[in-house]
Amino acid sequence: MTNDMTQGKPFKLFIWFSIPLLIGNIFQQLYSMVDTIIVGKFLGEEALAAVGSTGSMFFLVNGFLLGLTSGFSVMVAQRFGAKDEKGVRKAIASNITLTVIVTFVVTMVMLILKTPLLKLMNTPENVFQYASTYIGIIYAGIFTQAFYNMSAGILRALGDSKTPLYFLIIASIVNIVLDLVFIINFNMGVAGAAYATNIAQGLAAVLCIVYSYKKFQILRLKKEDFKVPASYYRTHFHIGLPMALQFSITAMGVMTLQSAINIFGSSVMAAYTAASKVIQLVMQPLVTYGVSTATFVGQNLGAGLYHRIREGVRTITCISIATSILSSSVLFLFGKYLVGFFLENPSSEVISYSTQVLNYAGIFFIPLGLIFVYRNALQAMGQSFIPMMAGVFELVARAVVAYTLPAFIGFTGICLADPSAWIAAFTPLIIVYFIKMRKVEREMAKEPAIN
Repeated sequence: MTNDMTQGKPFKLFIWFSIPLLIGNIFQQLYSMVDTIIVGKFLGEEALAAVGSTGSMFFLVNGFLLGLTSGFSVMVAQRFGAKDEKGVRKAIASNITLTVIVTFVVTMVMLILKTPLLKLMNTPENVFQYASTYIGIIYAGIFTQAFYNMSAGILRALGDSKTPLYFLIIASIVNIVLDLVFIINFNMGVAGAAYATNIAQGLAAVLCIVYSYKKFQILRLKKEDFKVPASYYRTHFHIGLPMALQFSITAMGVMTLQSAINIFGSSVMAAYTAASKVIQLVMQPLVTYGVSTATFVGQNLGAGLYHRIREGVRTITCISIATSILSSSVLFLFGKYLVGFFLENPSSEVISYSTQVLNYAGIFFIPLGLIFVYRNALQAMGQSFIPMMAGVFELVARAVVAYTLPAFIGFTGICLADPSAWIAAFTPLIIVYFIKMRKVEREMAKEPAIN
């Protein structure tokens, strides 16, 4: 029922593993995209600007928990690759315990910090209440995202990328229906969009957890499985915490950029929100390759197959570059039409701003794609410090560009903030990866020929 990525050609494994994961990521994006489309169409530009302006605040929390649960699943993949069933069970048990505790603490803290963060980000008065209502409800339900990410990460670590997809499809459909009902029929405004997201994601989490327990014997944990040595918790945090901080650092950079955007007013905020949703959708194949890389490297590291790590990363790098070129072409050719999905009769000004964002982003999609590959490869090999520092470089670059260039070149400076951040993050990752692989060349030389 699970996929062993220590056997077979890397290209074939990546394709078969990535396709359902990609579809799942696209459907997961539908949560925020459907909210954005329906809010923009039925509640107007100010409501859209409000929901969009909270995206970085949501990512600050969800990204932290996603990074944490992804890091926790690395140890599961390694134990699975080493054929250590007892180790797998204890890795999962400690994963669950830590996820529950951290999610509770993070939720309480963010509900307290919600209003100060909105003020810190220069949220305009005309959208402040919309933004506060929306993000408050989202924060209250963040546990649904955390539990889904945890259970889906465990299944993917065992090679099962299809099951989370099926439940995401169901949840996405439920989200769309609830959005329409809550906003149009019940007139709940942005609160309706937030409730729809939480309920739908909660459904996906419940389905994933119940299915995992019923279908996989190895996931039917017993009381003794939760008697975990302290070393498991240390290893989880050693891998997961830097990944979580890396996501949070990236989110802080996005929040800094959003703060600079908010100064331009609600029209620019709405334009940037629509463009960002298009970019997030188009970049999902690249995100998927990163997750696939982490699972592949984790399992093969556990099995001691270093030669397959090198071959697999080389293969996924080529796939990522080709996909980045295709994604860029989509932004250049169809970006302005895709933006139209998010607003009813958007003004020429909004279309112009959105198109600028998409064009500049498209030029730099290759380094963006490779960030996911090399960051996940290093993290799966236990190299957590450099990926975290790459996030710091990304934060600094995004903040410096966002708060300096607009004074000289206007909105174009905002458009260059993300590309500058991508280059700043990509450069140290690829350098350190090749340094790391040189250190294991002697081990690779002892391995048999590649399957």
